[in-house]
Amino acid sequence: MSILETYEALHRGSRALAARASTVFPSGVTHDARAFQPFPIYVERAAGPRKWDVDGNEYVDFIGGHGALLLGHNRREVMDAVKSALERGTHFGASHELEIEWGQQVIDMVPCAERVRFTSSGTEATMMALRLARAYTGRERVVKLEEHFHGWHDLVVGRLGPDDARPHSVGVPNGFYDALTIVPSGDVVALEQALAGRDVAAVILEPTGAHWGTHVLQASYLHELRRLTKETGTLMIMDEVITGFRMAPGGASQRYGVTPDLSSFAKIVAGGMPGGCVAGREEIINYLEMRENDADWNSEQRVSHQGTFNANPVSAAAGIAALKIIAEQDDCARADAASAAIVRGVNDLFARESVPGSAWAVSSMWHMNLGYDAPRPKDVEWDVEAQPEGIAPALMRSFRQALYNHGVDLMGNGGMVSSSHGEREVAHTILAVGASVADLRAEGLLG
Repeated sequence: MSILETYEALHRGSRALAARASTVFPSGVTHDARAFQPFPIYVERAAGPRKWDVDGNEYVDFIGGHGALLLGHNRREVMDAVKSALERGTHFGASHELEIEWGQQVIDMVPCAERVRFTSSGTEATMMALRLARAYTGRERVVKLEEHFHGWHDLVVGRLGPDDARPHSVGVPNGFYDALTIVPSGDVVALEQALAGRDVAAVILEPTGAHWGTHVLQASYLHELRRLTKETGTLMIMDEVITGFRMAPGGASQRYGVTPDLSSFAKIVAGGMPGGCVAGREEIINYLEMRENDADWNSEQRVSHQGTFNANPVSAAAGIAALKIIAEQDDCARADAASAAIVRGVNDLFARESVPGSAWAVSSMWHMNLGYDAPRPKDVEWDVEAQPEGIAPALMRSFRQALYNHGVDLMGNGGMVSSSHGEREVAHTILAVGASVADLRAEGLLG
């Protein structure tokens, strides 16, 4: 059977559920990234580094809750904390002690964190960080780097690049772009020019480069950005929604030795539950504070912020448990090691089988080139001047179908590795990549 025929035969239950979903949701999905042709898989349960779909197929999981599960699925300590919190109530509509402990844990771990405010998602966290930056600086303009992703709120999702033929999302008023400048990622000269007018409230960026390191950004750029923002009175916002607590207990900021003014977090911060936060300098975060008997401040200067599920007790309990594990144990290092082993194994495979492609990793996030004569890094991290090209668009669907057929669920052109991924998962992944490449070649799709 062909790759597609095998996929359809293995996933009859998922096909049936997809047909039902198509009558309920646009495109049958609840997140753009979950859309897949001819239909997505439907997962029934998960544990550690693996998950099982409704047809009983088992996968090594590299989606990892879209990056939220550094500790793997259903880590016992986190699940115990969630169960305990659930017994007391899901929402009190009031302050509670767990939120204080959760916030203090973030402050103890994050280099820039003097104060914290919780949100319900990463999109809300980046939106709040930008609003705080504008309030604090009195400036409106924001600079983002080309292709860097910061959620789906209007300003940053409108256009990913300066000359996009069409918006990344329609429905955003053109006026929003008047306050947005997009510069090429990694171009220090372009950044310096954009900040020269001293009218920029903040520069926001993914510290690993666009799309969690798919487009590589050198650490030296972060240091130059920090220097330039300080010189021009511009705030530096490090979007650590994905990298936070993954690249190190203190995130990319700790790993690269760069302390921003504000950082946005989600995913891992809530231990696999919904949640996010903004952390940063006290004088900036305090633009959220309400001052008694200061009507001018409260109505004209402070940043208002609501959110029904901000710091809800269940997410707080999960976040506390997960962050304490990460702070006290070696989960970041174990996830990094598994990611590195996959990259080395895939590159050895590609060299041995003369496959046009390569693999690389940033911390516990690994990526692939496929369908191109791509260079291979000397070890794990991308060390080639040219940017990686990723998986050829013509191969992406068939390659991912083939990987599903061989028991691997990939996230785009790579994957999020957890500390629960071990030697068995590494070996399985390398074999699955090799088998999928052979399937592509058998159908004449890959040279």
